[in-house]
Amino acid sequence: MKIALFYRHIDPADTSALEQLIAELQRCGVAVTTVHESDSIAGYDYLFSVGGDGTLLSAVQLLTHSSNQAIAYSNIPIVGINFGHLGFLTTVGKENVGLLVQELLEGRFSVEERTLLQLDSTHSDIQAFKHSSIQFALNEVFIHRREEGSLLRTQVFVDDDYVATYAGDGVIVATPTGSTAYSLSCGGPILTPTSRCFAITPISAHTLTLRPIIIPDTARISLRIEGEEFTLGIDSHRHILQGGTTIDLCRAPFTIKLIRISSQNFFSAIRDKLMWGTEVRM
Repeated sequence: MKIALFYRHIDPADTSALEQLIAELQRCGVAVTTVHESDSIAGYDYLFSVGGDGTLLSAVQLLTHSSNQAIAYSNIPIVGINFGHLGFLTTVGKENVGLLVQELLEGRFSVEERTLLQLDSTHSDIQAFKHSSIQFALNEVFIHRREEGSLLRTQVFVDDDYVATYAGDGVIVATPTGSTAYSLSCGGPILTPTSRCFAITPISAHTLTLRPIIIPDTARISLRIEGEEFTLGIDSHRHILQGGTTIDLCRAPFTIKLIRISSQNFFSAIRDKLMWGTEVRM
């Protein structure tokens, strides 16, 4: 077994946990290689992401440098090891690395296939952004106003059908994976990972009747931004664009695979990370 190990920043207090992980893998005869964002991961069996959810999103970009690479690399599952805080997307915490190695070697895990959004615009500014290799999102694509005190007006289309003009701070298009991230904090719905849909969630809408909407992931989404300069976000990456731009989005032609060990599922993660069903005693 060959494992690509990816991390961005390790707190000095967590160095021993990282060393324990590498030592445990090597003790079991696993070949471990540390990789960086510009490295190829062809030929590896797993990609270990060590950090928090932000690190895992960067690991996804490591798999998706270009659409051709992405289709080839998407068969490499990601194993998230939480050295951060919430770690909603991760497989285990740093305290359970021994359990993780054991269950991987014994095949006691499941593979979740996660849908991605693809940036599919022909506007020149978007093309330049795509050439930087950031064109796929595991969590969300969003637009946000830059000027304080002004509303960002965005015409939203689904399969060329006009939905509405969203006036407010911006708009989020979230995958099922991203439904528990930025979209949730803006009042969006939680979607299970196998839901074949996207959520369009307004950010601080000026009109209270503008609510989140769920659409099938076979639909093509267009966001036409009026007037002013705005921020385009693709997961943790940001880019400044001029008004008058159209952002076209569709489902990516491949999925990303995340590992869950035998004691985990989506709802256990919801209970543990979002504290569902936890009584708060005063």
